[in-house]
Amino acid sequence: MTAMESKANPGARTALILLLGINLFNYIDRFILAAVEPNIRAAFFAPGDPNAMAMTGTLAPAFLVTYMLSAPILGFLADRFSRWVIVGVCVILWSFATAATGFALTFFALFATRIFVGIGEGGYGPAAPTILADYFALQSRGRIMAIFCAAIPVGSALGYVLGGIINHQLGWRWAFYLVAIPGIILGLFCFFQKDPRTRAGVQHECRRARKEDYLTLLRTRAFVFNCLAQTAMTFALGGLAFWMSAYLIFRHQSPALATPIFGGITVVAGLLSTILGGFVADRLQKRFGGSYFLVSGLGMLLAFPLLLAMLYTPFPLAWVFLFGAVFFVFLNTGPSNAALANVVGSNVRATAFALNILIIHALGDALSPPLLGAVAGHSDMNVAFLVVSAAMLVSGVIWLFGMKYLAADTAAAEPQSAA
Repeated sequence: MTAMESKANPGARTALILLLGINLFNYIDRFILAAVEPNIRAAFFAPGDPNAMAMTGTLAPAFLVTYMLSAPILGFLADRFSRWVIVGVCVILWSFATAATGFALTFFALFATRIFVGIGEGGYGPAAPTILADYFALQSRGRIMAIFCAAIPVGSALGYVLGGIINHQLGWRWAFYLVAIPGIILGLFCFFQKDPRTRAGVQHECRRARKEDYLTLLRTRAFVFNCLAQTAMTFALGGLAFWMSAYLIFRHQSPALATPIFGGITVVAGLLSTILGGFVADRLQKRFGGSYFLVSGLGMLLAFPLLLAMLYTPFPLAWVFLFGAVFFVFLNTGPSNAALANVVGSNVRATAFALNILIIHALGDALSPPLLGAVAGHSDMNVAFLVVSAAMLVSGVIWLFGMKYLAADTAAAEPQSAA
């Protein structure tokens, strides 16, 4: 048994279940805000206020910006201290901030709570996948990351559903109160977990990471290609998610019917694709050292023509092409995150994920909504979604270019991870 294989230990399954639950509520929390936004707008702004939507629209960037900026700092700490402690503290912080959103009496207070949600998730984001990489062998990380990331489409859809149900029954504030409780409980469980790096002296090595170790990240070609491809993918997915409701209205689809259909497509296609991508990439890894990039790249290249077909196909047939595009876009989720973990040493792995978070969001979904809005404003929504499809194509090409470096960079990082 190799050193990498021995890293899957009895605590691994518990870690996966706990982190999967946390990730589920992570995305539920993010999208509950979108589900109750009209009620928040009505609570804090006068009817007909022309600035109301612009103001409530800042709540998402308030989270995203602090998430991006806090991730590198907290990721750096996660490489030096117990990652479980970092996760536990940050999950409890964002859960209390979520509850505080419900208590907010002014819009400024509401805005401040979303800032703290971003800080909390900035610590969880880099540390959680790193813990899984510490527990599980390299050969199984594709499917493990896929299972972990399956919470993304499911949690996103549940956020809309639960937000709508709770808002209808109890009011929008209760949506934030209730979703915070499971987060606090899951965060407390983290303090009872043992950091896997304490085995075989790994914890000691992780504390001695040097400046050169961090500079190595930028010289690791597979890491750089992965970040660039994920940035283009995040640009496309962020723009698609933000403007899909407006696009469906542009295509003369009833929001009451079209929005639930798109939510169902996201859950079914996203969940199936996320799981499948991780399992297929792990299977192919025995034959192709660059399988994680191969699956990711091919997924985006297949999504590209399907989205184009959706743009110029009448409904209801267009739904079929949209389902296919969403399916292939999510195919990279497990493999690309596994590749990110595999090409860096365990002593800087949380920092690597944190840097990745900063790059892909700062240059990806932080830019695409306003840019696509500007394009649509000067032409139409079809042209804006042509930009989305182009980003998918670019993402796929970058992953395929990076294939030739993945096996060598993984082999170079493996001795560090096993140290």
